[in-house]
Amino acid sequence: MDVIKAIRERRSIRKYKPTEVSDEKIDTILQAGRWAPSASNKQPWHFIVVRDHSIRSRLAEAHAYGRFMKESPVVIVVLGDPTKHPKYHLADPHNAVQNMLLAAYHQGLSTCWMGVRDTDIEPAFRQLLNIPEDFRVICAVSVGYGDQERTSTRLSLHEIVSWETFGNKNK
Repeated sequence: MDVIKAIRERRSIRKYKPTEVSDEKIDTILQAGRWAPSASNKQPWHFIVVRDHSIRSRLAEAHAYGRFMKESPVVIVVLGDPTKHPKYHLADPHNAVQNMLLAAYHQGLSTCWMGVRDTDIEPAFRQLLNIPEDFRVICAVSVGYGDQERTSTRLSLHEIVSWETFGNKNK
């Protein structure tokens, strides 16, 4: 896989075909998340794979920007475990998610990352999935075979990069 090409071409998809996703493909995605870098190699994440339509529907009802979770055949809910790293349990799971998004894309799957942490959605997810209080619900990722075109643009480097000091646009 050309990693740079995958980074440039992968996009968030919010419409899915009803086609099931194989266990092998989900395992590959989870393995990619497992191998993500983490502070002090503490790996402060936990993944909940949700295939059950009823549960996905209730997650979709709880998340105003994730209504499509009802149609995606799989949702992976990503947790942060403060007992493994009290400082980076909120940041490190995002590294795992990026790996997972790229692994899904490599296998011909589509995904969409949806934030949950520090929103009123977090308690609903916690209750629906029986998540212990000491874990944080970081995000959810819909996974499936996309049924829409991949489109979006990015800001130019000139708009988002400074050299040596903030605001200096000269190399």
